Amino acid sequence: MSAALPTATQTLALLLVGLVTGGMFGIWRGYDITIYAPTTFVEVHQGAVRGLNSLLPAMAAASLALVVVLAVLGRNRPSVLVLYMLAALAIVAGGVITRFLNQPINDQIMGWTPAAMPEDWTSVRDRWWYWHQARLATMLGAQFLLIAAVFTDRGG
Repeated sequence: MSAALPTATQTLALLLVGLVTGGMFGIWRGYDITIYAPTTFVEVHQGAVRGLNSLLPAMAAASLALVVVLAVLGRNRPSVLVLYMLAALAIVAGGVITRFLNQPINDQIMGWTPAAMPEDWTSVRDRWWYWHQARLATMLGAQFLLIAAVFTDRGG
């Protein structure tokens, strides 16, 4: 098999996982939603959801598919296979957190208006923030594991 397929697949997987992780990192580091006034929180959160709610999961799904392809290509080298599979599992964990924990909260917040916020809006916000940090941690793990897998794969 030509080295071009694994190299192109590795490059694209690294790019996509990096973009997803970077997007999550930017939200975590650049927007401390815990200090926003209620109206600012709603406006910023709804804007982020409109811009990223479909894009980041689609990129994560594409990166997962690429990492699985890389695992299949590396199936005869146990250390490479394990690293790619662990990266894939970390991507899946981030996706599960996003789909079943963050996105339902996003749906709830999308129904809010700055003029009519629920009394418990801070607890909803804090729950979303907690799960955002959890999925960021899983995607940072995926990024690290993918980089380790690529270096291991390239060296072998």
